[in-house]
Amino acid sequence: MCRKALVVAALFLALAVIGEARAGQLDSFLSDITPSDLVPGADRLAPSAGTPPSAAAYAGQKLLGWIYLNTDVGPAVGYSGKPIRILVGLGADGKITGAKLVEHHEPIVLIGIPPARINAFIAGYVGRDVGGISTGSARPPVDIVSGATVTVMVIGDSILRSAERMAQLHGIGAQPQAAPAAPTRVLDETRTGTESWADLLGDGSVRRLHLTVGEISDSFAHAGNAVAAGRPERDDPAQDFIDLYVAPVSVPAIGRSLLGDAEYDRLRASLPPGGQAIVVFANGAYSFKGSGYVRGGIFDRFTVLQGDQTIRFRDRNHRRLGGAEAAGAPDFAEADLFVVPDGDRLDPTAPWRLQLLVQRATTGRDKAFLTVDLTYDLPSKYLRPVATPPAAPAAIAATPAPPLWQAMWWASAGKIVVLSVALLVLTAVFFFQDWFARRPVLYDRVRLGFLTFTLVWIGWYAQAQLSVVNVLAFLSALRSEFSWDYFLMAPLIFSLWFATAASMLFWNRGAFCGWLCPFGALQELTNRGARLVGIPQLRLPFALHQRLTAVKYVVFLVLFGISLGALATAEIGAEVEPFKTAIVLRFFRSWPFVLYAVGLLAANLFIERFFCRYLCPLGAALAIPARLRLFDWLRRYRECGNPCQRCGNECPVQAIHPEGHINPNECIQCLHCQMLYHHDRKCPVMIQRRLKREKYAASAPPPPPPRPAPKRPTTEPVA
Repeated sequence: MCRKALVVAALFLALAVIGEARAGQLDSFLSDITPSDLVPGADRLAPSAGTPPSAAAYAGQKLLGWIYLNTDVGPAVGYSGKPIRILVGLGADGKITGAKLVEHHEPIVLIGIPPARINAFIAGYVGRDVGGISTGSARPPVDIVSGATVTVMVIGDSILRSAERMAQLHGIGAQPQAAPAAPTRVLDETRTGTESWADLLGDGSVRRLHLTVGEISDSFAHAGNAVAAGRPERDDPAQDFIDLYVAPVSVPAIGRSLLGDAEYDRLRASLPPGGQAIVVFANGAYSFKGSGYVRGGIFDRFTVLQGDQTIRFRDRNHRRLGGAEAAGAPDFAEADLFVVPDGDRLDPTAPWRLQLLVQRATTGRDKAFLTVDLTYDLPSKYLRPVATPPAAPAAIAATPAPPLWQAMWWASAGKIVVLSVALLVLTAVFFFQDWFARRPVLYDRVRLGFLTFTLVWIGWYAQAQLSVVNVLAFLSALRSEFSWDYFLMAPLIFSLWFATAASMLFWNRGAFCGWLCPFGALQELTNRGARLVGIPQLRLPFALHQRLTAVKYVVFLVLFGISLGALATAEIGAEVEPFKTAIVLRFFRSWPFVLYAVGLLAANLFIERFFCRYLCPLGAALAIPARLRLFDWLRRYRECGNPCQRCGNECPVQAIHPEGHINPNECIQCLHCQMLYHHDRKCPVMIQRRLKREKYAASAPPPPPPRPAPKRPTTEPVA
């Protein structure tokens, strides 16, 4: 009995220690701020309390809200594998009153992305009503902070989810909602007459958003961004920034008026039952679609919001129009039809709003952002009253929002398909490498095309450059609370890692290093250019080369050792890789980093793949497990290395030893040696075989001439 009491006491003591530690963690961050930083008007904080802990913020005796730490409410693990901690202020009215990033270990933010851009992103959530947002859909565009997509997605998702949870705990909107009431506004689809543009605009059938360049500049100035305010799109502040009109054309009378009978009938035939569509017309200096829009992509400058639902439109939901068909309608530079995507629902009888994301370039790659709303409420003349509302259906339990990583995969579906096709092509090249190697011209063109795709699409466009940081984060996660979630939040990175791990069982590290590494592709392509213009190539003595290859293993082991005690420090040390500078940030970075990357590329002009050979810690990290490969697909002759040195002399990374042995740790599977293996004009063994064939063909007696065909007997006519 005494032992049981001791066990129970120990459990209570452990729970108390854990609760105190969690509250203490919140208190340690609260000591560095003033209450009004996160809850405007607050002059004092009550002691943190509750589970999860929060500190009530007061102005005198009036409760204004609460301050809490996002990681106390739910996990917020970033790309580094470590928590991203944010202090969030939640007002008593259910609005987010403030947010401040207080601790993180994200390498892309530590070095590369200015903290001000992350803080500006976080500030975009201030003022959002927890009751009017949805963690499943109401996220800002993921490319607002280019190069830090995963980090900002984790931050945004954590702020929204934690605010929703804390609002429920403090009784803000926590009461169970009644079953949805029967509709009191029903669309009158019998109304089909057409009206003029002036009538549609006058009664609110078409809603207008008109902003001048000066008004947008004033808005940026009011938001505290003087740089953006001072860089207007046009010199005259009275000129139109945007003159935008919106209307629901799935409403019959509005649709026929704006689209015309033929286009409206075409729309109705393509819409599913209950489907809705809107039109957007616009003139002015600013495009609501955006100049960076590409086919297959998403329109990221505007969204439609209704209740807690956010609707985004993609290329497949869009069709260009010639203009508005209503009598008296002006000409528009942009006239577009958008169909509400499958899975989303827009009730035309209920109020909704179009939210326009305004962006203005400041300096270099930086941009400032504002949002402007245009509300729409369908005029009553398009509605018919409901005499006796039917019985309300039973309330449906809310479906929890899917994990963030699932949303990331769905958003990247098109890119994943493209990458999968490329991986299938590369797999075919390896499995049928003998067939390719026997065709030198085809092999060279396929390789050149694939390297170009790797650099431009995988690297600069999709920014899916693998890094030793991924390896260190994975090893660190294995030693702590491992979770696949934060690895899955970068779909293309995860797919490339999966493909790389699988390929190491067959072809060591060469599938990635020789074909899928964007910086490796950049090196090889620039070296090809150097050869074309006659830059001399340096070939180090093999003994010196072999010793220098050990440097990259030393670099990796040093980084790994540092990561065991301080992962953030190791991630900073991983800047020995120029990948972030040359690929992720495309050389838009401070000059020391650019100078370092350019210096490595300059060395590569004289020694092909200089960085890959001697400095790359990622290559070293991949070479260690690649020793466990199951197959050796590279073919060799007994004469290779003794006496022939052709392959060794032409290997682009000197992976072939003088005695003819291929070092799998250094081989990048470029297949150049296999092309030579089958070449009867370059390989001595194949040359001898060709000469023997030619000699045999010359000495062999010529084949006998073919026998003439027997003549068919003819019958002479009888006289």
